[in-house]
Amino acid sequence: MRPNAASPKMDRVIATHEQRRRARRPWLIGGAALVMAVLALLAFRSVLRPSVAGAQILVARVEVGDVEAALSASGTVVPGREVAITAPIASSIRRVLRQVGDAVKAGEPLLELDKEQTATALGKLRDEQARQQNKTAQLGLNLERALNDLRAQQDAQEARVGSLQAALRDEQYLLKIGGTTAENVRQAELNLRVADLELRRLRDQNRTQHRSAAADQREVGFQLASQARDIQELERKLHQATISAEQPGVLTWINDQLGATVAQGTELARVADLSAFRVRATISDSYAEALHPNDPVIVRLGSSGPDLRGQISTVNPSVDKGTVTFYATLDDNHHAALRANLRVDVFVVTSREARTLRIKNGPFYQGGHEQAVYVLLPDRSAAVRRTVQLGASNFDWVQVKAGLKSGEEIILTDTKDFGDAPQITITE
Repeated sequence: MRPNAASPKMDRVIATHEQRRRARRPWLIGGAALVMAVLALLAFRSVLRPSVAGAQILVARVEVGDVEAALSASGTVVPGREVAITAPIASSIRRVLRQVGDAVKAGEPLLELDKEQTATALGKLRDEQARQQNKTAQLGLNLERALNDLRAQQDAQEARVGSLQAALRDEQYLLKIGGTTAENVRQAELNLRVADLELRRLRDQNRTQHRSAAADQREVGFQLASQARDIQELERKLHQATISAEQPGVLTWINDQLGATVAQGTELARVADLSAFRVRATISDSYAEALHPNDPVIVRLGSSGPDLRGQISTVNPSVDKGTVTFYATLDDNHHAALRANLRVDVFVVTSREARTLRIKNGPFYQGGHEQAVYVLLPDRSAAVRRTVQLGASNFDWVQVKAGLKSGEEIILTDTKDFGDAPQITITE
């Protein structure tokens, strides 16, 4: 046995570089884990933050300007003046002379009605007038004969009264000289009194007959005048049986059914003056109380057409199927873009905010006074969610009361798909 023999498992000295490598190893592992954690966090945040391509969104800049709050209505351009022509007589349509769309002049014939029935009625009226005139002449002669008889009786009675007056004077003279009796004088006085009463009766009858004759003549005159007016009116209607335009314009409608029976007052045609227009609009009856004559309106002639200003002229008081109809006159009622029956958008201005912050109206606007919008960062790489205060609005603009500054940009596109994400990434 060899004492102090060396053991094969005896410890060896570790090299310095190996010691350093082993010391750095925990730090490397920790650093790698930290990098992986940061990368994982960034990846997680990228998953949470929604993104959208810049080409898929619309943006608008906050600016200073006017905002007119308005109610939206649908409208139709109509002629400023359209005349309805009605049948002056009960008749039937004999001939149509013009067609819808024709330009016509004032007094130009449009259609003819059958005049035979009216002409027959006119002939009967004239015959009746002739008979009445003959009766009037006969009545005049009879009245003149009766008056002449009364006048003759009155003259005769006046002569008799004069004779009796002379006889009374003679009897009174004879009584003085004793040539007659008092009885004869009283008889003469009685005869004279009776004759005076008869003369008074004849005079009263004569006056009464004159008044009665004057009243009869006036009555006959009234009848003749009434017949003359009826004849004149029927002659006028007969003349109007050829239906003519009452104003220059365009024929917008005509009853072209030949032989159709029409009653007096039935509409036969309409002629519109297309040199001026107005707008007939309808709006929900829930806004009826907000409509007043002379309220300003804006009329938009299509998506690319001009905006024309005007005011409400009349508001129909009745409600039809939940809507109210009103008419608006235009400041420029003969604009070249106006056409009859053109569909237009009508905005009734209810208030006006001058020199206020505003943003273009778009899908983002939810109609409330407070809502969240996405505001673009200056580098346009992202948009952050911000709650803003909004005010008056119309089809074009929304008033900004608080939460935005002039020059900032927001996303106009509907962002409800992003939920309540605090930020949106905008990609190329």
